[in-house]
Amino acid sequence: MKIGLHVADFTFPGGPAQLAQDLSRIARTVDEQGFARLSVMDHVWQISMVGPPENAMLEAYTALGFLAGQTSRVELCAWVTAAIYREPGLLAKAVTTLDVLSGGRAMLGIGAGWNEEECRGLGLPFPPLKKRFERLEETLQICLQMWSGDESPYRGKHYSLDRTLNSPQSLRRPHPPILIGGSGEKKTLRMVAQYAQACNLFDSPEIERKLDVLRQHCQDLGRPFEEIEVTVMGGLEVGPNGEKVDELLAHLQDLAALGVQHLQGAPANYASITPLEILGQHVVPVAAGF
Repeated sequence: MKIGLHVADFTFPGGPAQLAQDLSRIARTVDEQGFARLSVMDHVWQISMVGPPENAMLEAYTALGFLAGQTSRVELCAWVTAAIYREPGLLAKAVTTLDVLSGGRAMLGIGAGWNEEECRGLGLPFPPLKKRFERLEETLQICLQMWSGDESPYRGKHYSLDRTLNSPQSLRRPHPPILIGGSGEKKTLRMVAQYAQACNLFDSPEIERKLDVLRQHCQDLGRPFEEIEVTVMGGLEVGPNGEKVDELLAHLQDLAALGVQHLQGAPANYASITPLEILGQHVVPVAAGF
C-alpha cells in the first residue's frame, strides 16, 4: 500500500509571509521520505469540514506548479479538481503543463464539484447536480481526446471545441493517470469504470460494498477491475511521538485486505515536519509490504 500527503489547510503558524517556505519544507520532506503522492484541494475558500471559509486557501494548479519545483519524485495531484471551475480545454492544458514541468509526475484528480458557497461567492459556475455530472463526463472525454493527439472538433451538450490541439503533449503516455473522486454508485463509479485509472473512496465501512459496485460496472463495460487503483482519503495520525503508529499500521493492513492500494491523508500538525518524518520512517516502508 502506498501513502500520500493531502494538504487541505494552508493556515500555518507563520502566516502568508512564510507560506512559501512552509510549503517548500513540507514538499521536500514528503519527497525525501518516500511518500507516493502530494495533493492539494481544488477550492478557493476553506471548506467547513476543515475550518472557516476565511482561512487561507491557495488556487490548486498554481500551488501544484510551485510544488513541482520543490520536488523530484512524488506524484502531484489536485484531490480533486472541480470540473465546473475550468473550461475542459484549459484544464487539460494545466494538467499537461504540470506533467511536462514536473518531468511526468502529474495526475488528473477530478470530480463534479459540490461547494455552492464558494461558487456563489466568487462567481464560479454552479449548475444543478445533473448538469455538473454531464459536464464532468464531457470534461473527461475532452481531456482524453486532447491527450490522444486527435485534433478533430468536439461537440458536446455543454462544451464545443473546434480543434483539440495540445502541444506539447504530456510526458506520461498515453496520458496522466485519471482519478475520479466520489462514491456515487450510478454515475461516479460508472465513470470510474469507463474513464479512470483510479477511484477514490472515503475511509468508511462502505468500502467493500462500493468496490463490489465498481466491479460490476467494470464487468458491464468489459474492463478488468484490476486496472483501477483503489485509493481512499483517510487519517494518518501517528501521535506527537509516534505512539499511534501501530494502530495506524493495523488499520492500513485491514484496508489492504479489502483491496485498498493507496491512502491519501494528513497527520495533525504536519507543518512541524516531525509527523511526516515519523510516517516516512515507520509507516511508509511497512505499508509498502501490505
